[in-house]
Amino acid sequence: MKKIFTITTVLVLFLGSSFISNAQSKVKIGYIDSQKLLSMMPERAKAQKELQDFSKTLEDQLADMNSELQKKYNEYLEKKDSLPDFLKQTKEKEIQDLQTRIQSFQTSAQQELQKKEQELIQPIINKAKNAITKVAKNKGYTYVFDVSSGAFLYWPENGEDLMPLVKKELGIK
Repeated sequence: MKKIFTITTVLVLFLGSSFISNAQSKVKIGYIDSQKLLSMMPERAKAQKELQDFSKTLEDQLADMNSELQKKYNEYLEKKDSLPDFLKQTKEKEIQDLQTRIQSFQTSAQQELQKKEQELIQPIINKAKNAITKVAKNKGYTYVFDVSSGAFLYWPENGEDLMPLVKKELGIK
């Protein structure tokens, strides 16, 4: 009886270790530098050019507004001493309003520039991610790391999410 138990134990250990080594050999990990990939994509150069053109348009508008402000300020300084008080106040209010408009424009322009960048770059990022996913699936990679950020770019849909188990271990509900 002891002999059968020993043989069964050895057999289970042998088959178990064989199964584990086979399971481990099926895990295939790859990596890619997504930033480098994105910089190599021809669409990226086109998007950057379009973004630079958009930025230049905004900068030109801002420069025109600043020129107008400088002109009004210089005119005010020249005539300041000869203007009645109510006209001085009116001119000062115009200058302040123009400064406020310029500040508002700068904020809006910055937001629009970020929005435009996202609009232009996101399709390129999606194209790269789709290509990475396709290659990973076709070549049998289990996980693909992005070495530029340390993030996962691909993992199989049937991968096990350990979050519920880790939350339970930590007592998090």
